[in-house]
Amino acid sequence: MKLARWLGIAALVAGTALGGTAAAQQQFFRIGTGGTAGTYYPVGGILANAISQPPKLVLTAVASNGSVANVNSIMGGSLESGFSQADVAFWAFTGTGIWEGKPKAADLRAIANLYPESIHLVARKGAGIKSVADLKGKRVSLDEPGSGTLVDARIILGAWGLKDSDVKAEYLKPNQAGDKMKDGAMDAFFFVGGFPAGAISELASTGAGIELVAIDGPNAAKILAQYKFFAVDAIPANTYKGVEAVKTISVGAQWVTSAKVPAEIVYEVVKGMWGDKARGALDAGHAKGKMIRKETALSGIGIPLHPGAEKFYKEAGLLK
Repeated sequence: MKLARWLGIAALVAGTALGGTAAAQQQFFRIGTGGTAGTYYPVGGILANAISQPPKLVLTAVASNGSVANVNSIMGGSLESGFSQADVAFWAFTGTGIWEGKPKAADLRAIANLYPESIHLVARKGAGIKSVADLKGKRVSLDEPGSGTLVDARIILGAWGLKDSDVKAEYLKPNQAGDKMKDGAMDAFFFVGGFPAGAISELASTGAGIELVAIDGPNAAKILAQYKFFAVDAIPANTYKGVEAVKTISVGAQWVTSAKVPAEIVYEVVKGMWGDKARGALDAGHAKGKMIRKETALSGIGIPLHPGAEKFYKEAGLLK
């Protein structure tokens, strides 16, 4: 009886120890995305679901304020990774641009380039906004603090000789700005993201009179010359119901992490990202998912690759 009892206790202790080891081995990998009405959030959800290997590796997409907030959260340790515009990631890592005077995000590392993010300037029909210059004195949402959109909106305003105080500026998520536009209380708003963007699609489908304002010409050329992360872009006709084609500029969306995240975890994440399951999910799940390609995974990256990502890309023949 004593032996049996001892064996039972030993088995219980062993089982508890094994359970504890399994729990300790489970890795959670959060992806900071953006607002739920944008492009980051659904793309993050697709990747998280496709890459997760429960119970060993569990990825989750977390709604956030966007690029700047994601970088800050990664550096602060409250996120393992996040999506960021290429310009924001570079400025954070180098302590330049909008990061000038702030501590450099020296541990910021790249996982992959994702897709081009088009700059949308959405105007209410009848508001008399045919160019960026026409925003002067108008009710304009520049997106919320912590977003890459706010950074780029200010760059665009500046290229046309405007600043926040020259417009009746508000700082809202695109779906909130869209709601105000439906009510006639907003003249225009900026959004940076892959098209089609949910908030704008919803606004156009409700019959609200909207148009996209071009960001091109000599002033846009100045932006392209000064900031190498921007590229010439265009949003095709009927991307949004009844809205004509427009010329604009774009910036790359990138997936970034911290150097403090172990290489083996990031390696598994990158391996899963470019696996068959994720490929099928990206192609079927979102218009921008089709543009997330292994061949362009290293395009436009201005910060160091994470060692785990670097290992995968070398094995894949994309890096020497």
